[in-house]
Amino acid sequence: MEKFKRLLAGPWVPPHLGKAPYLWLLSLNFFLWKYFYIKPALLEFGLLVLSIVVFVPMYLASYRLRNRQALPLLLATVVLGFAWAPFNFGACTFFIFACSMCAALEQPRHAYLGITLILASAALVALAAQLPLPFLLPSLAVGAPVGIASVMDARVRRSGQQLLRKQEEVEHLARIAERERISRDLHDLLGHTLSLIAIKAELAGRLLERDTAASAKEIKDIESTARHALAEVRSAVTGFRQTGFVQELAQARAALAAADVTLDAEVQAFAMPATAENVLALALREAVTNILRHARATRCLVSVRQEGGQIVCHIRDNGRAPVDRAALECGNGLRGMRERVAAAGGRLALRTEDGLALELYLPMGVAA
Repeated sequence: MEKFKRLLAGPWVPPHLGKAPYLWLLSLNFFLWKYFYIKPALLEFGLLVLSIVVFVPMYLASYRLRNRQALPLLLATVVLGFAWAPFNFGACTFFIFACSMCAALEQPRHAYLGITLILASAALVALAAQLPLPFLLPSLAVGAPVGIASVMDARVRRSGQQLLRKQEEVEHLARIAERERISRDLHDLLGHTLSLIAIKAELAGRLLERDTAASAKEIKDIESTARHALAEVRSAVTGFRQTGFVQELAQARAALAAADVTLDAEVQAFAMPATAENVLALALREAVTNILRHARATRCLVSVRQEGGQIVCHIRDNGRAPVDRAALECGNGLRGMRERVAAAGGRLALRTEDGLALELYLPMGVAA
């Protein structure tokens, strides 16, 4: 009962079509025109009411059905036209409605073929029953343009809906990409910075009783590092963070020195695209974070050079190689690094001989 009430409450056609489908029902006046001057017999009146009661729901349903689902409605409408044509010339209205209902066929060739067959059927019934021009002319002269206009309008509407869905999909993918970017950037920022703060805090604790001045210096470094990290987190969330490789290399040197790890850098001087520089800087940050956390290394070598239109960056340490390489590759840091490199059109190689070695290859033509 509730379902029936909801059906009666409507809407009976898709809301984006507005009120036009209901107004088109006024065209049934051509079918009813005969009875303004000829009183129908009781049987004819009953069949008239039955035809309208059957047709109107079919017509409204044709706006919601597509392709094969709409074919029974088309055929039933044409049958109504056949049945009434010998008795009421206004039956041409059913053929016109059938032409407009061809808009439910999404393939244009199917829709235009349907219109052609419907109009040919109207012509055949006119010839077979020797019906006058008041039946045939409206069917052909009105049915063809109404059918073609309906098909074209439906195509435009479907194209608009597809475009809207694609725009929504693009916006959804953009939101996902932005969340992933923020996730990767925050992981790189906080992982590196918190590791550095932990090392400096441990060093400050050891120096507290032996060298108060040195301990105070480390505490000030911790405060400065925390403030710098906060600023970087804010800029990462708003999407404007661009890290310079030289600056990142200096920070990496300071962080490794606090852990008694020597950094040797061999950086060739050349103009580096901004996006490639940012990718390399974040890769260096992640590599240094891994060294501070896991490697127990005493030495780290960083080399950057240009080779044949590519930027080649090697980052190696002499610490212990990870036991579970699969777990390392599935980690958030390395996965985020690999995604950045791939997005920039480059590739990342990982070696675990005599410590951990990362090899990055980025094209010089990376778009900024």
